[in-house]
Amino acid sequence: MPYPLLVVTAVPAEAEAIRAGLAAAAPPSTDPAHVVVEPIGVGPAAAAATTARLLTTTRYRAVISAGIAGGFPGRAPLGATVLATSSICADLGAESPEGFLPIDELGFGTSRLPADPLLFKALTSALPQAIAGDILTLSTVTGTAETADRLAARFPDAVAEAMEGFGVATAAAGLPFAELRTISNPIGPRDRAAWRLKEAFAALSTASAALWTACG
Repeated sequence: MPYPLLVVTAVPAEAEAIRAGLAAAAPPSTDPAHVVVEPIGVGPAAAAATTARLLTTTRYRAVISAGIAGGFPGRAPLGATVLATSSICADLGAESPEGFLPIDELGFGTSRLPADPLLFKALTSALPQAIAGDILTLSTVTGTAETADRLAARFPDAVAEAMEGFGVATAAAGLPFAELRTISNPIGPRDRAAWRLKEAFAALSTASAALWTACG
């Protein structure tokens, strides 16, 4: 029997949406244990620690960080599904008078971890309408237009931001990794009235059908 696919989310509500989508789209005679869905906590530290613990207790074939996210206006609209070409820790580095210096420029490692090419190809084939681009990982969610503009300028290929992808990718440590998100709100000033959580969770359930392809 092949090893299962591990799908991790920040919060239980995301995990429940994914499980519902998997159950609705399961191919005939599919073993539900082939995809394991677990909430791991909010933020890159909790995501890395809990994912690492899960990977020490069971062997998995690949790891996917999934959930809802904020979308960059003009790049990923509300309700869209996005797939990360790379997961980038956007606030890992140092400030300087000239602007933010990513850890890569400081010579202390990398802030960018690419998705596994084969896993990414399988997901994009199963989700042809998904928007591909970088997904940022931040410990502090963007809440101002100024920060949103700075991030958009620094990362012209970024389509969304969340809080766990880079931590999960770090913990995967050689296992195939990918990040899948659906857009609940635009990045920028916090306007709860503009959030579309119900639609984002519904889109997450729908997109979860692609995980059976990734598991195959």
